Amino acid sequence: MITKRIVFLSSLWAGLATAQQAKESDYYKVTTFEIPKGEVVEATGFAVMDDGKVAVSSRRGQIWTIDNADHYPDKPAKWNLFAEYLHEPLGIAFLDGWLYATQRPEVTRMKDIDGDGRADKYETVSDDWGMSGDYHEFTFGSRFDPDGNIWTVHCLTGSYTSEALYRGWAIKVNKDGTAVPAACGVRSPGGIGVNLQGDAFYTDNQGTWNGSSSLKWVKPGSFLGNPNGNHHFKHTGNVMGERPPEPNYSGDGRVMEARKQIPTYVPPAVVLPHGKVGQSPTAVEPDSSEGKFGPFAGQMFVAEQTYGQVQRVFLEKVNGMYQGAAFHFLRGFSSGNIGLMITPEGKMYTGGSNRGWGSWGTKLDSVERIDWTGKMPFEIHQMRARSDGFELTFTRPINPASAKPSSFSCSAYTYRYSKGYGSPELENIEPEIEVASVAADGLSIRIKLTPLTKGHVHELAAPGLRSAEGLPLLHNTAYYTLNEIPE
Repeated sequence: MITKRIVFLSSLWAGLATAQQAKESDYYKVTTFEIPKGEVVEATGFAVMDDGKVAVSSRRGQIWTIDNADHYPDKPAKWNLFAEYLHEPLGIAFLDGWLYATQRPEVTRMKDIDGDGRADKYETVSDDWGMSGDYHEFTFGSRFDPDGNIWTVHCLTGSYTSEALYRGWAIKVNKDGTAVPAACGVRSPGGIGVNLQGDAFYTDNQGTWNGSSSLKWVKPGSFLGNPNGNHHFKHTGNVMGERPPEPNYSGDGRVMEARKQIPTYVPPAVVLPHGKVGQSPTAVEPDSSEGKFGPFAGQMFVAEQTYGQVQRVFLEKVNGMYQGAAFHFLRGFSSGNIGLMITPEGKMYTGGSNRGWGSWGTKLDSVERIDWTGKMPFEIHQMRARSDGFELTFTRPINPASAKPSSFSCSAYTYRYSKGYGSPELENIEPEIEVASVAADGLSIRIKLTPLTKGHVHELAAPGLRSAEGLPLLHNTAYYTLNEIPE
């Protein structure tokens, strides 16, 4: 009897140890590429060519192709210099035999005509935003949206003013090369992408008129918060309508106030709380792999330069406005992540640089691939707003006994919307938590919060929640931006 009890306790302890030791690398494997000797590849964008090679753009103006990228290190990765002397390309895409690159002054397309592996034909697709003369006037470009358009987003001059045309704007470059102003109010973007529904989103960094970094919806015709580039309305004709009213310059404004005062203002879809989720968000990429990359098909991923991480974002539309939750996904990359791609085959590529602002990843440059191991992590899969709280779904069934108020904590807060640089968390509220219901299959629960505060980030942690097997959540905190409360 004593022996059986010892065996039982040993098994129980082994199970608890397994639960405590679950880590990101159990579910996603990171492979670091060896950069060609003597070269620096500060990866800013990725694309898959028609021959299956992976193209990588570098901040230093080069584009490389990698053969066998999906199979490295089992097969040697063969690097080839496809193009060089570009002006800081920050986004590439491939379509119909052409590789498109968004540079500071233009979107360019290029092709290898003679088959030697190097581009020898270059064409300007669009250059309607003028030349760049300031170090900070970065231009980021998306992949193609479902209609064949590329979206570009343009940093302010020095991150404060707008000296060159359309700095502080987002532009849609149609497939015929026509550039159409799409939105104003941009400050300091780090990347732009298109979700599976065809809507463009970009990351904006904390600073003036940005209390925290965030993921923003480029709704055509919208004002996205920073007024310093709005004087370019005189160049837009009737495309954007009238210039939006000036925001509150008192130094103590709020997003909800701005929504009432400025009809075209669209608040951040998902705030990425500064110092908690990250510090410098960059590329935006949807998971179009239909499950080949794991359980998050259709959701968005955001690269992070300072922390050297990749975050995950769940989006939903409530009352016509995008909102949703940010989650940690993977950390510990070699450098500061700038470029990001998820292939239809379920491979994630990322990489970047630690130059300028530094990063937790110490390498100067990096190119890395992430593969799902096939194991299912225990994660919050979706977080949806409800009239009195949130509905959480999970990747694995939960233990119903752990779904109790003491397993959760919640803090709701907002940020200052002003011309000052950044903001602390303001108007902090700790709502009362009630577990309203648990689904019979264990895959979802309803959380009631009193109060539920429109306009606030709701930081919901679940350290006490367990899966049916006793696992804690791999990442137990969600950051939901509640722009609208559903009826």
